[in-house]
Amino acid sequence: LSLYSSPARETKYVETPQTQLEEGVSQLRRVMEPYTAWCQTQLVDSSKVKADSSLCSDFFSESYELLQNPPAGFYPRLGVIGFAGVVGLFLARGSKIKKLVYPAGLMGISASMYYPQQAVAIAKVS
Repeated sequence: LSLYSSPARETKYVETPQTQLEEGVSQLRRVMEPYTAWCQTQLVDSSKVKADSSLCSDFFSESYELLQNPPAGFYPRLGVIGFAGVVGLFLARGSKIKKLVYPAGLMGISASMYYPQQAVAIAKVS
């Protein structure tokens, strides 16, 4: 049982009146809504076409397939490559250039040990 009685709460929501500027902006938004909706649908449709036809969509779909059905030993290799990057960050104290070069270099070396054919192909292209 409560020792004290609580007073009845009577709250009333009072909406503040809109200023002339707020009314003008809301009216402008209502008038422009069909046009902005049309522009959004046109932009989304055109960006979907561009994204579907780009090379990036192939890369992302292949990456998604690889993560869904990984080859044997893929995740341990990925862990070692990621750990090499963390070690590179640990070793790169001081300079900002070291913080960029060491993790990328160690990750690249460890990735080239696990995937030598892909490393050779990348080296030939660049």
